[in-house]
Amino acid sequence: MAGSSHGHTPAAWTGSIITLIGFCVAGVFMVADNPLGFWAGMAVILLGGVVGGAMKMAGLGTPKEPDSVVQARDRATGAEARSAA
Repeated sequence: MAGSSHGHTPAAWTGSIITLIGFCVAGVFMVADNPLGFWAGMAVILLGGVVGGAMKMAGLGTPKEPDSVVQARDRATGAEARSAA
């Protein structure tokens, strides 16, 4: 996994942090028996997904690999699997 940037982007970090804050808020208000605060935390959780997705679409996420790169990797992986057998 060291060769990829899986999760090491501003979009991933921002979405994850906002979602973590939402879980904490919802958890505190769930224990405090406050339904309004709980649902506010749930809204923050959804906001984290929306913000992360918007940032990814804005170019702050992992770029999509071209089809030629994916096909080349698949061919190389298939060749390694056949030679090991």
